[in-house]
Amino acid sequence: MAKLTVEIVPVLSDNYVFLLHEPNSGATAAVDPAVPGPVIEALAAKGWRLSHIFNTHHHADHTGGNRELQRATGCAVVGARRDADRIPGITVEVRNGETFLLGSAAARVFDVPGHTIGHIAYWFPDSEALFCGDTLFSLGCGRLFEGTPDQMWRSLVTLRDLPAATRVFCAHEYTQSNGRFARLVERGNPALTARLDEVDALRATGQPTVPSTIASERACNPFLRADQPTVARAVGMEPGADPLAVFTELRRRKDVF
Repeated sequence: MAKLTVEIVPVLSDNYVFLLHEPNSGATAAVDPAVPGPVIEALAAKGWRLSHIFNTHHHADHTGGNRELQRATGCAVVGARRDADRIPGITVEVRNGETFLLGSAAARVFDVPGHTIGHIAYWFPDSEALFCGDTLFSLGCGRLFEGTPDQMWRSLVTLRDLPAATRVFCAHEYTQSNGRFARLVERGNPALTARLDEVDALRATGQPTVPSTIASERACNPFLRADQPTVARAVGMEPGADPLAVFTELRRRKDVF
């Protein structure tokens, strides 16, 4: 299996579009193209031709470029079967557990509801790359616009269980603001302190904090650590408290942070 080249394209105020290029076939996908212009410019700069769009969910800041890119390139649009009526231009419907090929690069599809009901993620094991939209952020997770805390917690555990070296390509540059909340939860976590220093240094020079890794998120992200005694104590619960209850309180506090 070929390994993907990943190009990060910043768009809007804090979104990232990811261009995935499989070198053997030349197949190239745009993940969650919010707007078409910067994607077209990035493709031209690399000399790549767009063959696919991968959507993680239906929100306009993830699908807004679909139709124009599709008209310009004839690309396929891949999205969740359960959300097909909300994905503009969808031509390929996928569901949990299926494998989708971008050239010779295989993506495993996961249902990860919570932020939206139809949210999915794409995991390329051979490239150690996860494209998780707004489910998992570096040091955070998405708001629960449609799903329940139980759904989101289960989704996060699914992603947490991926191999430690997996690179986490989340769709927004939220890491510094997420980090301020994470510091309140686990001020004594040395891994978090080191990650925050790294994040501040990257942002000071205008560099993205994405991707992180599953290993880093396990060690630093409070929303993946709702089953840890330190996190339970931080939200006023006893060690050993139900992780779902801890997660629910964390998300409530983050919503008003």
